[in-house]
Amino acid sequence: MRVFLDANVLFTAAHNPHGKAALIIEEGIRGHWELVSSPYALEEARRNLERKFPAHVERLQAFTPALRMAPQPEKTPYPRGLSEKDRPIFQAALECRATHLLTGDLKDFGRFMNKPKSTHGLVIQTVADFLQSL
Repeated sequence: MRVFLDANVLFTAAHNPHGKAALIIEEGIRGHWELVSSPYALEEARRNLERKFPAHVERLQAFTPALRMAPQPEKTPYPRGLSEKDRPIFQAALECRATHLLTGDLKDFGRFMNKPKSTHGLVIQTVADFLQSL
């Protein structure tokens, strides 16, 4: 499995080292799945941590080497109706052939969750849904 992590998952893992998002990273490091993100997502997570919880930026930096960085394509398809700000996340996940895109963004990704037929085969889930599906 190749699991793409959205910025809010990276942020949450750094902010709460005992939570489910951190568990996803720990299990990826142990080899249960491949961890992927993008420079776009990583930068958004870092920027938000610096603004809200600057002491946790170091934790983000500590697990960043475990993440494979996906390229940021411009011509990769995306689901119709996906907000412009979320297209780079979806496109990077699709381009790197992730099996799953994990996000906590229910506002923008919610209607696409668990609907791989409408998301070019990519399974979009929350961290909790992903863990429950295992």
